[in-house]
Amino acid sequence: MWIFIDLLVMMIMVLISVAFLTLLERKILGYIQDRKGPNKIMLLGLFQPFSDALKLLSKEWYFFNYSNLYILSPMLMFLMSLIMWILYPWINLIYYLNYSILFMLLILGLSVYPVLFVGWISNCNYAIMGSMRLVSTMISFEINLFFLVFSLMILIESFSFLEFINYQYMIKFVILVFPLYLMFFMSMLIELNRTPFDLIEGESELVSGFNIEYYSGMFVLIFLSEYMNIMFMSLILNLMFFGLNYWSMMFIFIYLYHICLIIWVRGILPRIRYDKLMYICWTEMLMIVMIYLMYLYYMKEIMNLIS
Repeated sequence: MWIFIDLLVMMIMVLISVAFLTLLERKILGYIQDRKGPNKIMLLGLFQPFSDALKLLSKEWYFFNYSNLYILSPMLMFLMSLIMWILYPWINLIYYLNYSILFMLLILGLSVYPVLFVGWISNCNYAIMGSMRLVSTMISFEINLFFLVFSLMILIESFSFLEFINYQYMIKFVILVFPLYLMFFMSMLIELNRTPFDLIEGESELVSGFNIEYYSGMFVLIFLSEYMNIMFMSLILNLMFFGLNYWSMMFIFIYLYHICLIIWVRGILPRIRYDKLMYICWTEMLMIVMIYLMYLYYMKEIMNLIS
């Protein structure tokens, strides 16, 4: 019973955090574009996200008669985004898995399918093109992401995120392997479909991309899943390269720094061309990651022989 209550409270807190994350993003983008952003509802626009949620949920919606997959796909996206938060040690460590890294990689690999179903079942050329872009992008960049994580797993010699805290007591991985930090941040933006890699939502050529046929409550589920992933991946980036304790103030500050950095990137960078994205993946990032992987492996072997 207590485990259920813990998970319920964590889910509510995550959803409230998503609401205020959208407000933070709109305020930062507003100041970047020399305007105020939301500032009318209640105190300084503080309740703007709840007003937007009520407006979206009160709109009329329908789903196609020929398949229940239309309504199940956003629900599956939302469910997978919530499942990843099991890895966060909220109140107790019961759900802090010994193989938490493998669990995260498994959920990230499966999260491609709901987006693919969303584009396919929409029966729209724009949505199908957005889903095709997603599949090719994920196949390309999840390879880089897996090799990046595997490189750090060689350093900690474990499958658990808890070991990142123990192994970074003397030196942080952001200093030891700084290029991997930059590549992980780039791969994270691609995994989250954020600017400048939001090619599956390319408004300039695909109107709205994979979610063009979704609105009202179904769009809310897609929106919530994307922003929950932003928060979770920022948490993982903070843990893997800075190794700070979850409850420390420095952890919170760096966590907020990464979230603001993701928003800042959206405000200043244009969308990259699709062929350039594939070129970066297969000819640059993959080669650098493989070189680092071999370098860390052989250095680890040399240190084991010396010891």
